[in-house]
Amino acid sequence: MKRAALLSIICLLLLPASFMAQNRQRTTSRRSTQRSSSRAGDTSQKGTDARTDGATRVADQIKNLTRFIYLLGGVAKGIEAADAAAQSGSASQTVIEQTQRSKATVKTSLQNVREGLDKLEIDFRTTPDLQRYYTKLAGVAAGAASAEDQAAAGQYDQAGRALLGVVNRLTDVLLEMR
Repeated sequence: MKRAALLSIICLLLLPASFMAQNRQRTTSRRSTQRSSSRAGDTSQKGTDARTDGATRVADQIKNLTRFIYLLGGVAKGIEAADAAAQSGSASQTVIEQTQRSKATVKTSLQNVREGLDKLEIDFRTTPDLQRYYTKLAGVAAGAASAEDQAAAGQYDQAGRALLGVVNRLTDVLLEMR
């Protein structure tokens, strides 16, 4: 029962991450009534707005990933304990089925994380004002894909470590953007 509640929390936490990753926050700029504002000033304001928006999205990904990693640790321990009980023959069919559902939920959650990071990479690569930060960001989706593969192989601890590497790269991007 505790595992089901924990997995439900993970799904709820990642659901906003996937929605946020697919929506782009739009900002409107004020139009100046004075003719003294130059095009260069407008361009630099748009660049600042794009950088702020990009930094906000990176920070949101960091928050979501750290929450997910924290919850993954508890779920992974529960899955490992249930697998050990199943191998020794002391687990009921209900526990085995719940463990399978937990594994599927973790797999789906990691897929959502990877898709969100992939979208973030694409946005940085295709937005002119964010392209200079793309070099540090490139590969975070691959790190999440690696975590996804490790979790599919039952290596949840290694998957969590791979996600920590992704968080480190995102933090480096955020520091460069300030």
